[in-house]
Amino acid sequence: MDGSKGGGNWDQQFDVIVVGSGAGGMTAALCAKGEGLSAVVLEKESVYGGTTAVSGGGIWIPCNDDIAKNGGSDSYAEALGYVKLLTEGEVPVPRIEAYLQNAPEMVRHLARKFGVVFRGVKRYPDYYPNKPGGKDGYRSMEPVEFNAALLGGEFDRLRPAFAGTQVMGRMAMNQVEAHVLFTKGKGWFGIVLKMMLRYWLDLGWRLKTKRDRRLTLGQALVAHLRHALLKQGVPVWLESGMDSLIEENGRVVGVVVKQAGKSLRLRAKRGVVLASGGFENNQQMREQYLPKPTQANWTGAPRINNGDGIRAGLTLGAKLGFMDLVWGSPTVHVPGASSQTTLFVERCAPGCVIVNKKGQRFVNEAAAYPDVVTAMYRDDAQGNGCVPAWFVFDANFRKKYPAGLFLPSQIQPDSALPKDWLDKVYFRADSLEALAAKIGVDATGLKETARKIGEYAKTGKDPEFGKGDTSIDRYYSDPTVGPNSCLGPVDTGPFYAIALYPGEIGTKGGLWCDERARVLREDGSVIAGLYAIGNCSAAVMGKTYAGAGSTLGPAMTFGYIAARDLAATTAAA
Repeated sequence: MDGSKGGGNWDQQFDVIVVGSGAGGMTAALCAKGEGLSAVVLEKESVYGGTTAVSGGGIWIPCNDDIAKNGGSDSYAEALGYVKLLTEGEVPVPRIEAYLQNAPEMVRHLARKFGVVFRGVKRYPDYYPNKPGGKDGYRSMEPVEFNAALLGGEFDRLRPAFAGTQVMGRMAMNQVEAHVLFTKGKGWFGIVLKMMLRYWLDLGWRLKTKRDRRLTLGQALVAHLRHALLKQGVPVWLESGMDSLIEENGRVVGVVVKQAGKSLRLRAKRGVVLASGGFENNQQMREQYLPKPTQANWTGAPRINNGDGIRAGLTLGAKLGFMDLVWGSPTVHVPGASSQTTLFVERCAPGCVIVNKKGQRFVNEAAAYPDVVTAMYRDDAQGNGCVPAWFVFDANFRKKYPAGLFLPSQIQPDSALPKDWLDKVYFRADSLEALAAKIGVDATGLKETARKIGEYAKTGKDPEFGKGDTSIDRYYSDPTVGPNSCLGPVDTGPFYAIALYPGEIGTKGGLWCDERARVLREDGSVIAGLYAIGNCSAAVMGKTYAGAGSTLGPAMTFGYIAARDLAATTAAA
């Protein structure tokens, strides 16, 4: 991907060109339009929404307006201290400050001007609530539900959700509902019944599509933004991939786009915003930058992001940062699926352990998902055989809880699973010794681990890794289990195991940007006319993950910041 030189012969001109149709990119285009600028969103795929469309759709917004309404409290000083503590001095403070100062206003602006509305999730804790400045809830927000019919024909071009984020692979649920259903909280059965009745009684919509009319999570977020773009007259060009940036006298003035086999030269009179995602699907870049071993087919993200924006910035001398980091999450392989399935919540439930080849635990199973992946690599580097690791559970767990590949056995028994999965995709045996032999794990170690976890379940304390000690550990646990809702014995056969891989929901390394989202060169100078947001920029969270929505929250906030900066920029001659 070579940078192109400027000059005349433009096919079309816009004030702002945005590359990528995820939440960050669409927010940038929408806010640019709100500033009176013309904008276009370029998307190389035949569907829009990017990784956002299959995500939980949450945004992490300290000091948001719903906190007080929900009975909580927050302060800028607490949030700043918390993020600075977690990022350990590796992220420039002005960039952190820009995020925290602008995030609440970004939410207000989208609601006030464009009708894109979020609500606070009262009980969703930060990922490190016991750290100074951490909170036991309130900071994460989710988009309100959206009626797909409002999109008209554009709904067909919205990237579909992953089946695992929907009830029975079809019916939409929001974050609050998902929490109640997984923990079987008060009223969970009524929620399921209401979902099923609403879905199946929507007869006219059922004749059109299996997809739910009620959009939630990332589907709702993308739909809200796309609907707002439609109302504002901002085009989204599908199957229009960026081939290269166009530079003139040290300034980015446009892009070369491949569309229907033709190259188009698009002029950007104010600038270009790269919102094209990370490089999780690019095996060469993974091997160049990420810890080993690494495989693109371990990712839990859609197989769409190849580092296009990052590589384009490199041709202009851009500085990179955090290229060895990912938004890590352990994943499992589901035959036939385009991406692996992430284990976000199952690990919090009682009656499971994650072990290495020695049959030993090496991490708090309920830890924030990036921490589990970090621990996998750390333990593997010590020679303990941790890639893959093994998610081991017993018959009680199998009956009550989902496990990535399948729903609880009381809903989806083993007999309903494909027969060729057994002892290939998942493993089952009547004893821990037999299970250990099947998966190549030390039997003595696995039995001792099971003995220990049984003792911890009785006392309610995990002296090795502290599972269940924090509110985020317990968020998706089983409140009917005590004294620790995250701890239960692994002692009832048959026993099960699933291979666990160090996957991710996206890479977090990319172009180094300042507090105005402008891309910087190695010497610290600004590449005029070039902005980067989301996973093609070096994450403002650095090596950490402050709370649910720490990917989309910054992507949208810096999209908002970039749009305002572009509006204040003099148009290129």
